Amino acid sequence: MKLKFKITQLAALTTLAFAGSAFATDVEVLHYWTSGGEAKSVGQLQQIVKESGFGWKDFAVAGGAGENAATALKTRVISGNPPTAAQIKGPSIQEWGAEGVLANIDDAAIPGKWDSVLPKVVADIMKYKGHYVAAPVNVHRVNWMWVNPEVLKKAGVTSTPTTWPAFFEAADKVKKSGGIAIAHGGQPWQDATVFESVALGVGGTEFYKKAILKLDQKELTGPTMIKVFDTLGKVKTYIDKDAPGRDWNLATAMVINNKAAFQFMGDWAKGEFTAAGKVPGKDYQCVAAPGTDKAYTFNIDSFAMFTQKDANAKKGQIALANAIMNPKFQSIFNLNKGSIPVRSGVSRDKFDACAIKSMDDMDATNKTGALVPSFAHGMALPSATQGAIFDVIAKFMNTNMSSKDAVAELAKAAKVK
Repeated sequence: MKLKFKITQLAALTTLAFAGSAFATDVEVLHYWTSGGEAKSVGQLQQIVKESGFGWKDFAVAGGAGENAATALKTRVISGNPPTAAQIKGPSIQEWGAEGVLANIDDAAIPGKWDSVLPKVVADIMKYKGHYVAAPVNVHRVNWMWVNPEVLKKAGVTSTPTTWPAFFEAADKVKKSGGIAIAHGGQPWQDATVFESVALGVGGTEFYKKAILKLDQKELTGPTMIKVFDTLGKVKTYIDKDAPGRDWNLATAMVINNKAAFQFMGDWAKGEFTAAGKVPGKDYQCVAAPGTDKAYTFNIDSFAMFTQKDANAKKGQIALANAIMNPKFQSIFNLNKGSIPVRSGVSRDKFDACAIKSMDDMDATNKTGALVPSFAHGMALPSATQGAIFDVIAKFMNTNMSSKDAVAELAKAAKVK
């Protein structure tokens, strides 16, 4: 993380920061949840914090999928005035920890028994040098496949495919029936989302860990990765010509409106089905991407806590961390967002069939070691490396690049720091 740049380079961005100083009992929270259910959930978090005796100073920065918020955060930290907490995730937590600006929140984690209520792979991401510095909010499962049973029925497909050969057989039937097999948006992050599920389904969890998480050059250049790109190359033949630039929610709408059979997307897509009044198991199906039913790629939102000088502000941080991990908030937030609670001990009563399956699968994969971070959604790799890999996948998806050439380019991209 290049934090050592001149403040003058960011001077134009300081208008994003709040002027003046907060009251001693205020908790200032930087986040980019500014729409619909997300904003509603933030309001609930505010209320729980206030019930703990602390005020709330909202520092909402919209747009850029969090990039604008990240820029505003850098400005504040460099100027020596960091917010109480900021919405960041994955490797970024470790990068900020290395800068020496994150606060130890073990005073919330230890009494709250976070080590026992969080999966270890999740707890490790929230720690820096063995101490909690961030509180997780939710879990999104990424390796979902959303299915329209009506489109499959029309095409003569009698069962939902669970393997890639069966998937291609079903996709051929959908195509012949005049439907679109795969709803997709041709954007780099969406391409990477599909690639990630294909890699997991073709190679398995151990391959995914070695090739994607550890960037093992032998695995990156081996025959399994060639097969991954061969499979991805076949996948793209079932995507319609209007896909380039399409937003993910518009692709989801194609499945909802009986125009497409499948979409590979995280469970935020479920919010679109819910908003359209669709019922899981009846109007649509949520199943793991082919070959990935015994694995789980996750994307987790979290708030990292920044070092504060004021003693009351430090107490406010602990109150905020406790509020985030409060079962009541975990339930309300995730019901609004389509994700599932990150911690155990939250009632399942109000969650739908897709959420309950996600909970069951997370518990199962946590025990088998198949609960793995999503590289496509910023949970696994440094941003520069991730970006380089995104470029290779996007190039493969949009050109006639061969699998062999793609593997060679991927191996080079993995070395970008």
